[in-house]
Amino acid sequence: MERMIQAPSRYVQTEDGLGRLAGYMMQLGCASAYLLADGFSAKTYANLLPRSFLETGARYHIETLQGECCLPEIDRHCAILRQLECDCVIGVGGGKALDTAKAVAYYARLPVIAAPTAASMDGPCSGLAVLYTAEGVFERYLHLRTNPAVVVADLSVIAKAPARLLSAGMGDALSTCYEAEACRRSNALTDTGSHSTNGALALARLCRETLLRDGIQALLAVECGAITPALENVVEANLYLSGVGFESGGLAAAHALANGLTHLPAMRGAMHGETVAFCTVAQMVLENRPMHELREVLDFCRSIRLPVTLEQLAAGQCTEEELRLAAKASLGDNSYMSHMPFPVTEEGALSALKMADRLGKQLAEGD
Repeated sequence: MERMIQAPSRYVQTEDGLGRLAGYMMQLGCASAYLLADGFSAKTYANLLPRSFLETGARYHIETLQGECCLPEIDRHCAILRQLECDCVIGVGGGKALDTAKAVAYYARLPVIAAPTAASMDGPCSGLAVLYTAEGVFERYLHLRTNPAVVVADLSVIAKAPARLLSAGMGDALSTCYEAEACRRSNALTDTGSHSTNGALALARLCRETLLRDGIQALLAVECGAITPALENVVEANLYLSGVGFESGGLAAAHALANGLTHLPAMRGAMHGETVAFCTVAQMVLENRPMHELREVLDFCRSIRLPVTLEQLAAGQCTEEELRLAAKASLGDNSYMSHMPFPVTEEGALSALKMADRLGKQLAEGD
C-alpha cells in the first residue's frame, strides 16, 4: 500500500515576513514577482509589500483580487501575468487571495509563495486551491502539481488581524484530527492521491492538542495585538500542522457538510472555519462519539467564540427543506463524505446537522 505525506518546501514563521518577500523569491532563483493581494492587504500594506523589492531592485507588480476565487478571476490574472512575464507568483492576504494565487501559478507553471495575513484557515500550506462560483458557492478543488515553494507567516501582521479570523482558523484546524482519524479507519485516499502516513496523523493530533492547550490564550493575545508563545503555537497549528495534517491525513464529513452548507444563501456571512467547526460536531454525531468528547469540543468552541448552533451561523431560520438541500449537496460526486468508515445517507447527514444544532443549543441553555 502506498503512503504519502507532502508539505511546502519551506515554512517560515517570523515577525517581518512581508518586508522580506523579495529575498524569499530570489532564493527560488526568480527575478520578478506577480503579487496578488486581496483589497484589504493591498491597501493596508501598500508601503510594506514593495519594500524588499525596492531595496533589492527586483521587479514586481501588485494586482488586487476582485471577488471570488473563481475561474473568470483566475483567467484575468493569468492574462495580466503573461503580459508582464513575471517568473514567480506571490499571494498575500486571506484564503481567497492565496488560493487564487496558487491557481494562477498552477496554470502558468510558476512557483508560488503564500503569505497569509491571518491564521484564519489551513489552506496556505496545501497543494490545492478551493474554487467557487462567482456567487461564492463551492464548486470544486483544484489539485496542484506541488505545494507552495514557501509559506511566510508574518507574526507581526497576524497578531494585529481581527480576533474572529484566528478563531475561525482554530475552527478549521479543530476538524483536522477527527477527519484524519476517520480516514485512517476507512483507509481512504487523501488529497495526496495516496494513503495517510503515521506522521500526518501525528501532526493532526498535535494540532488538536495545541489548540485545546493554547487556543484561549492565543485569542486573548490577538485581541491586544501581542505576540506570545501561545499565539506562535496556534499560528503554527492553524497554518502548518492543520495544513499538512488535512492534506496528508485526509478530509471527511466535517468538510463535506461544510461544503454542502455553502449552498444556503444564509450561510454566506459565515467564515469557512466557523462552518467547519460546527460540522465537526455533526461528524462526531455521525460517529456516535461519547458525550464527554462532544462536550469537550463544544466547550472549546464556545471558549474561543466559535458558533455552535445554526442560529449563531446566521442559518437559524433555514427550513427543513433547505437543510436537506445542504445535506444532499454534501453527498455529491467526489465528496469527502465517502471517506467516512461507514456509508452516510442524505437522511443521516440531515440528522447530524440537526443534532449538532440541538447539542449547541443545549449547552447554551446550560443543561
